[in-house]
Amino acid sequence: MHRRIIAPGALAAASVLLAIPASAASYSPGAPGIGDPYYPYYGNGGYDVSHYDLRLQYQPKTDELQGTATILAKTTQDLSSFDLDFLLDVSDVRVNGAEAAFTTSGQHELVITPKTPLAKGTPITVVVRYSGVPSTKTAYGFNTWHRTPDGAVAADEPEAAWWWFPSNDHPSDKATYDVSVAVPDGTQAISNGTLQSTSSKLGWTRYNWRQNKPQATYLATLAIGKFDITTSTSDGGVPVVNAYSQDLGDNDGAARASVERTGEIVDWLSNYFGPYPFSSAGGYVPNTTTGYALETQTRVYYSPKQFANGSNTSVVVHELAHQWYGDDVSLKGWKDIWINEGFARYAQWLWSEHEGEGTTQQLADYVYASHPADDPFWKVEPGDPGPDNQFDIAVYDRGAAAIQALRNEVGDDAFFAILKGWPKEHAYGNASVADFQRYAEQVSGKPLAALFDTWLFQPSKPAVAAARAVSLAKPGTTAAQPKSWKKIEATNDLHDTHGH
Repeated sequence: MHRRIIAPGALAAASVLLAIPASAASYSPGAPGIGDPYYPYYGNGGYDVSHYDLRLQYQPKTDELQGTATILAKTTQDLSSFDLDFLLDVSDVRVNGAEAAFTTSGQHELVITPKTPLAKGTPITVVVRYSGVPSTKTAYGFNTWHRTPDGAVAADEPEAAWWWFPSNDHPSDKATYDVSVAVPDGTQAISNGTLQSTSSKLGWTRYNWRQNKPQATYLATLAIGKFDITTSTSDGGVPVVNAYSQDLGDNDGAARASVERTGEIVDWLSNYFGPYPFSSAGGYVPNTTTGYALETQTRVYYSPKQFANGSNTSVVVHELAHQWYGDDVSLKGWKDIWINEGFARYAQWLWSEHEGEGTTQQLADYVYASHPADDPFWKVEPGDPGPDNQFDIAVYDRGAAAIQALRNEVGDDAFFAILKGWPKEHAYGNASVADFQRYAEQVSGKPLAALFDTWLFQPSKPAVAAARAVSLAKPGTTAAQPKSWKKIEATNDLHDTHGH
């Protein structure tokens, strides 16, 4: 449900090795990328972040953002220098209280050289003061900072942080967050988690948000504008905070009729995935022109376009399912995207069945029947789709059909135990497709390598025999289109935004 960028090529982002004393010969620069083959320069090596404290001020009229980021981390090697991923203008950097030298490198690297090299295992506090106009900054030819008539929004995948805070921008380094934002009176600032407090002074209002559970950098969000905010508590006790731009026009009613069902849907999903993993839930609908939604942790981002044809609870189900599959348990590397998107799509199938608009089996049959063997759809391998196909429709639809195949192979008891057990097994951590296969085998007691290989790693349509998932035993038969199909498909425009 996201936008994609063209995969960055080999960029000259080598950090400059600065002269350091011979006694520090073992100290070397942290790598400019965390090691993800899809995005070689996303994230950084040499340290692990535990907390981001962001103190910001934003002026909607001019798009000027000023900030101080305080980053708590620990070194994972002997470091002479290290990188943060960031695009705005930096005025001052301190490491453990002492001024540090800094420069920029590559497309989005801020290279920091502390006064004294850092031994492995050292706790570090990095303070970065910065300012800039995010809408003027690009990397790899794109910008993920969305201006609105009354403010701006940061929400994108696989990257959005560079435009508003310096970070180790890769899902494998999750951290907790305090996000404090001052905006002109009459404007609101919305972020993840719970609103701890607000205060007003001299024409500015400051909003203090806290995310107390580990969160991937791309799931951190910031929305500034004039919003109508609603609060409630679900039957299951989950606090819900939703926000709607005051200028949504004709889409306002449909947006509310969908997003206001968040509490009900969270409780419903809890029956399948286990207790809701975070301190709050909700979503926001800003007045943007984008076409996608994003599972920003606890506070889902929805585009008004999602509601152009009326209410759409299916997209709400999809993004809330990600709170377990993608947010609570995050991917180890971007190639593991199937665990996020296949399961969020399967949740839409479960909702379709719940609403009496087509069973999960009918939806799997329809996906199977509606793509002939020579369709490029079957060339995409959901288990490792490559950066160019990371958000291809096959990752969603073939990915969900793979889950139905798993269900038919292991039986409902084991299947629903896997669905609920997985978020508990890897709570607040990271996991890969291989980890999921091992877990499914452990719970079901069945060897599943062949099934996973057929459905996730072969660039071809599974044979009907191999696909007991598919009840279309007779070649040439077609499956009727389930009633929910159009609604589920309406969440797909979301993919058609290749290139930011």
